[in-house]
Amino acid sequence: MNKIAIIAACFIAPILILVTMGIMYWVNHNTLVKLDVACDSQFAEIDNMLKRRADLLPNLVNTVKGYAKHEKEIFVAVAEARTKIGSAKTVKEKSLASSMMDKALGRLLVVVEKYPDLKANQNFIRLQDELTGTENRIAVARTRYNEAVKKYNTKIRSFIGRLVAGGMGLEKRDFFEIENPEDKEVPKVDFES
Repeated sequence: MNKIAIIAACFIAPILILVTMGIMYWVNHNTLVKLDVACDSQFAEIDNMLKRRADLLPNLVNTVKGYAKHEKEIFVAVAEARTKIGSAKTVKEKSLASSMMDKALGRLLVVVEKYPDLKANQNFIRLQDELTGTENRIAVARTRYNEAVKKYNTKIRSFIGRLVAGGMGLEKRDFFEIENPEDKEVPKVDFES
């Protein structure tokens, strides 16, 4: 009876080890797939919000153009930024295009300050409110994307996650970060001038 138990243990132990390893691989594989899809989904949300902002801009620009016909360089900068957002594919490209758009919007809003009648225009106020709402949605979408990337990157750096991710061809993802160092600086407000 002892020999039979030993022989059975020799066959059963490797089978149990293989089954356990298979289950661990399967669970980690499915988890990585879910995390990878979550990252893609969150990136698509950022893309949707950047597209919404880019679609709102022509209306805002056209409203401002009526008041500020000689401010052409700002309108060109907004158009270029809008084009960059539309053609960007990677996280880094989207981030750079978003920074370019932020600068162009900032310059556009400086022009608006010069025209009190424009600031009171109902069309402009409505567009500015929609743009503000979109900016908030972009900030939320960036945060959600970065959280999804954090979970994903953490999982693929774990021991088993690294083995499974390597087999699946999955690599570390980039966070959606501010690319331009100037955009990280706190703006200086001067009430003296």
